[in-house]
Amino acid sequence: MNAAGFPLLSLITWLPLVGGLVILAVRGDEDTVASNARWTALWTSLIVFALSVVLWVRFDPAEPGFQFVESATWLPQWGITYKLGVDGISVLFVLLSTVLTPICILASWDAIRVRVREYMLAFLILETMMVGMFAAMDFVVFYMFFEGVLIPMYLIIGVWGGPRRVYAAIKFFLYTLAGSVLMLLALLAMWYQAGTTDIPTLLHTQFPASMQTWLFLAFLASFAVKVPMWPVHTWLPDAHVEAPTAGSVILAGVLLKMGGYGFLRFSLPMLPLASAHLASLMYALSVIAVIYTSFVAFAQTDMKKLIAYSSVAHMGVVTIGIFTANAQGISGAMFQMLSHGIVSAALFLCVGVVYDRIHTREIARYGGLADRMPAYAFVFMVFTMASIGLPGTSGFVGEFLVLVGAFRVNFWLALLGSLGMILGAAYALWLYRRIIFGRITRDDLRGILDLSPREVAVFAPLVVLTIWMGVYPSSFSQFWDATVGTIVVHNQAALHLTTTLAAANP
Repeated sequence: MNAAGFPLLSLITWLPLVGGLVILAVRGDEDTVASNARWTALWTSLIVFALSVVLWVRFDPAEPGFQFVESATWLPQWGITYKLGVDGISVLFVLLSTVLTPICILASWDAIRVRVREYMLAFLILETMMVGMFAAMDFVVFYMFFEGVLIPMYLIIGVWGGPRRVYAAIKFFLYTLAGSVLMLLALLAMWYQAGTTDIPTLLHTQFPASMQTWLFLAFLASFAVKVPMWPVHTWLPDAHVEAPTAGSVILAGVLLKMGGYGFLRFSLPMLPLASAHLASLMYALSVIAVIYTSFVAFAQTDMKKLIAYSSVAHMGVVTIGIFTANAQGISGAMFQMLSHGIVSAALFLCVGVVYDRIHTREIARYGGLADRMPAYAFVFMVFTMASIGLPGTSGFVGEFLVLVGAFRVNFWLALLGSLGMILGAAYALWLYRRIIFGRITRDDLRGILDLSPREVAVFAPLVVLTIWMGVYPSSFSQFWDATVGTIVVHNQAALHLTTTLAAANP
């Protein structure tokens, strides 16, 4: 239990599994089981979301350390403990995970007709793994949740995906698992060096400079795949195209943030010397991702693939911000990750709405939907504007802060990073114009229906969050300001100490 005597984080983490057990216990005919599974998953996810709101409200933004800490003996002979806690960086990722899960369940309400019980169980297990990963304060516990995410996501893609779902699921699994094996080796090396897997202790451990480089590269192998960074991004378009709509939502909304979170939690604060030394490499990979994948997005004929490649470009902006290692850049990266988690999820939901009606994602098959679906056109417009960074939406704040942080490092870095905004506006507006405007020329579009009440309930909170973050950004950034300030000061102190020692021992 934490200091308040109530294990709030454990409840948020493990309650979805309790809901999963209830789903497994349901008996009856196929329709009864499916209906009960849907309602059980929805109510469980809503209760978990309500608890995460309590966590958010009670969190003290002025405190840079971990809060709501819970600890229990697990493997004492190895110094490993079951330890959970959240700081300014992780608390909002927990909230993001619990916001998107009930939205995914609602979005799947009519779309999933086969193995409904297993599908809902997979999403509840996935929620437990996501929340546990962001809340873990022991490296071994983190690694178990980090890898545990792969299993339900692999099943969601491989069982309920499109025609090439098995290929996409295996590719997703192999890419992410291969990188994680190297991270496991880095974990063992840090454990051997520091004698502990406690993350707060590791944050204050000074690893040798030569060791930091190898540890950083091992982390990079794992986190770069998750972001994903160029050139290990090729699994993402396949996974998005083949995944069901809700799978794409959670993949873009939360799972892509695991890489950025890893860089912020481990690479930057634990390995400051290597982060500074290899920052140029990270800038180069990020700029290539921003520019190259934006041009690739132009060439896409599938709506999902276009949005998938745009995600790689947006996450390239995130990695630029993280490795500027200044307050503006890191805050911008945090804001961009949260914004992208909401906006990209909403864009995939927009694709899912028309796919459920016409059963195609080919851009050329659409046009003139503003006449038949005005509410849909409005919702799609809001998220398109946020995606290209229009002021007043969530997308603008993060990109602006990243560019400010990048400008403090290098003018050309800021200039090349800003190309993503220009190119993003071009392909996003082209997609919107092609689908929404023009005249309806196909008979199957003439009878298409606008958003249903269930779909309105799915989109409404995402629209509110997109505008809220754009109009009142400090209500979110205040949560990580203290933590980010601590990371920046810690990095600067480590670099200053190294410079001083080098000068004293030429």
